[in-house]
Amino acid sequence: MSEVITEKAAFDFIRYANVWEDAHSLLSGLNVNKDAKLLSIASAGDNTLSLLTLEPKMVVAVDINPVQLYLTELKMRCIQCLDREVTLAFLGFRACENRKETYQKVRSHLSKEAQQYFDQTIENWAQQGIIHTGKFEKYFQLFKKRILPLIHSQKTVKQLLTEKTELEQSAFYQKHWNNWRWRGLVKFFFSSTVMGKLGRDPAFFNEVKINVSEYILRKSAQQFESKNSQHNPFLRYILTGSFGDTLPHYLQEQNYPIIKSQIHKIVLFQGFAEDAIETHGPFHGMNLSNIFEYMDRTLFEQTATKLCEGLYPAGKLVYWNLMVPRRMSQICPELKEDSEMIYHLNKSDHGFFYNSIVVDQKKNAE
Repeated sequence: MSEVITEKAAFDFIRYANVWEDAHSLLSGLNVNKDAKLLSIASAGDNTLSLLTLEPKMVVAVDINPVQLYLTELKMRCIQCLDREVTLAFLGFRACENRKETYQKVRSHLSKEAQQYFDQTIENWAQQGIIHTGKFEKYFQLFKKRILPLIHSQKTVKQLLTEKTELEQSAFYQKHWNNWRWRGLVKFFFSSTVMGKLGRDPAFFNEVKINVSEYILRKSAQQFESKNSQHNPFLRYILTGSFGDTLPHYLQEQNYPIIKSQIHKIVLFQGFAEDAIETHGPFHGMNLSNIFEYMDRTLFEQTATKLCEGLYPAGKLVYWNLMVPRRMSQICPELKEDSEMIYHLNKSDHGFFYNSIVVDQKKNAE
């Protein structure tokens, strides 16, 4: 797997400053008991932190990119050391004039490697806040700044996100939003070529066999016509450059003190998920993000088998399919899809660009 992925894409910078998968869907899909051992793909750390609201015994945050682990660590120490309002301002959800001073309050609690990274890059993120500095976030910022004004005004954007009935939302999309400029520029900006260069990485599309821009246009239409769009934090960021009041789950007021009290339960692990299993497994539940998106069929089958072996009986797996269809239950006979849960989660999932969220459960040993 190292040769397939890490040799084709760089992993020495922040790709994702936020997690773009719905924490509510993840928590509902896992639904594990207290004191469970959980494995979580770290990415930007958001959903790993949200898992602490389940009051687990341990959460192993794993990532092949050390910088994503530094970012996860930074968010952990903010929650550990700072009040919620200060954390919101420091990370970039609110205006802040003293991020460098606030960083000094957190810095001593970071590992030496994380200190070195943020010391060297502080000029890149101190003005806006760290949540706006990922490659993926900059891609959306470019869309909001350069592309969207050619299609709609911010007044029209505000109208799209204003509270309406389902029927009114659909009518607004068809009458005022879905014009030829929208369709044409979305197809251009969200093509595999542009997205690969500016947003993700060309290597991440190696297994994609569909027309990417047509897929994005179709998925966005489904969301924009739905009432779900009015309270979707991901959509709000893409269209306005800010999450506004639609804060991620881990920073919502009722969750912050729980996560603060549980923060010591996160263990950071650099490497692949199957390596973390050898060190810390087995697990009762796994958040696998969309890691299978980047694997060819053979590698997917090998990885799925190892992950399944690292799961306790009755344990659960939650992962997302973006543009590459992957189902672990087709590889591992010990797994069974929770079709009813999948149906309900896909109806409400805020990650509208994903094709499906998948929930698998390992059968009990006979």
